[in-house]
Amino acid sequence: MSTNKLRLGPLPKAEIVKLTVILTAELKQRLELYAQLHSEVHGDPVDAVALIPHMLDAFIARDREFLKCSRKSGNSSVPRPFAST
Repeated sequence: MSTNKLRLGPLPKAEIVKLTVILTAELKQRLELYAQLHSEVHGDPVDAVALIPHMLDAFIARDREFLKCSRKSGNSSVPRPFAST
């Protein structure tokens, strides 16, 4: 498996808020594996918890239907995605 093409790039710094999320054990395990691989690829240690907001941001930033609906509704309060996504 080529590890130089992960979808999630280096993590930027950003203002944060706390949100509690419940995951399946399998998803937690996959997130931890992804975090380990991400750390190896980018050379900076990172844990799964730090990756979750960036993964969600990347998902939302690429959801064409969400973006289309946001533009149609004129919702200017939708924040811009992180720089790395």
